[in-house]
Amino acid sequence: MTAAQPENPPAPPEQDIQLAARLLRTGGVIAIPTDTLYGLAADAFSPGAIERVFAIKERPDGLALPVLLADSGQLSAVARETPDAARILAESYWPGPLTLVLRRARALPPRLTAGSDTVAVRVPAHPLPRELARRLSRPITGTSANISGAPDPRSIEELRHQIGGRVDLILNIGPTPAGAPSTIIDLTSDAPRLLREGAIPFSEITRTLK
Repeated sequence: MTAAQPENPPAPPEQDIQLAARLLRTGGVIAIPTDTLYGLAADAFSPGAIERVFAIKERPDGLALPVLLADSGQLSAVARETPDAARILAESYWPGPLTLVLRRARALPPRLTAGSDTVAVRVPAHPLPRELARRLSRPITGTSANISGAPDPRSIEELRHQIGGRVDLILNIGPTPAGAPSTIIDLTSDAPRLLREGAIPFSEITRTLK
């Protein structure tokens, strides 16, 4: 089993966190590191902020945005049901690079999920996005901080070059992203379905669920 990163690393600077949380509460969009890639964080329940994320990324309308949680306690805010497989995988791999696709909660803005009935969620193994979701008291978006079709930024310099002038803040705190995307598992049918193999092999996921 892939070992999760420490859950309680040193806290980011309070002043920076307060500024970032204030921006998120007022519809802002900020670029942050996660455990996997650099991401665009916005209030997942703010239609205006979600529209800004789409505009910043030049993202096609039909592509949904994944969300990041402070912890598994926020899962009920975005998913209307949590199957047993989701609970097992969350306990085994969260915080970590595993994204679960579940049936969306009705309260989520349709734009976030591109009109679909599902939502992609995870708890990242990085203190910054988790702390921001905790301060906001609801999940944040976790889409990669790149222009759609362009490479994912591998450094803060690449991130600034791609989207630096489009976001309200770039907050570069904590560990550098590992560079490997999360593994995405669809749990909306009877059997788990692999949508993307990333940092965690699908064979390991299936062994965990046996």
